[in-house]
Amino acid sequence: MIAVLQRVKESSVQVNNKIINKIGKGLLIFIGVFEDDEENDVDFLVKKIAGFRIFPDKNDKMNLSVKDVNGQILVISQFTLCAEWLKGKRPSFTKAATPNKAKFLYKYFTSELAKQNIEIKTGEFGAMMNVSLINDGPVTFVLDSKLKVFKK
Repeated sequence: MIAVLQRVKESSVQVNNKIINKIGKGLLIFIGVFEDDEENDVDFLVKKIAGFRIFPDKNDKMNLSVKDVNGQILVISQFTLCAEWLKGKRPSFTKAATPNKAKFLYKYFTSELAKQNIEIKTGEFGAMMNVSLINDGPVTFVLDSKLKVFKK
């Protein structure tokens, strides 16, 4: 599972030219689900994101998490993050999860994040969406659950 985190001052998502959700200060997260992803991939990312210290403290150092700043999270499903693009000129999406599996893990991801006492809002799974944001920084991170190797 891959997650693109963007620290935002605000963000919103539209479907059919109507805003369906919006947040203030917090994180905009785009989620891509691969065919071999499982619940443990979600669990890993949720734990990492909930405590990820990417917000500035009073000394302007990245020492605070989204929970610490009472931030919100807007989660958007984005299967194009799973594209294979090295070969040829047209991306392939054969490594992306099936829609049923992706939707299950997307919903599991948002429900597990909500259990972290963070306000979660979402886009509409499978819909064409227009996403707006005011990036704060800009600060952007790409987290891949398959890179669970930690140096000790």
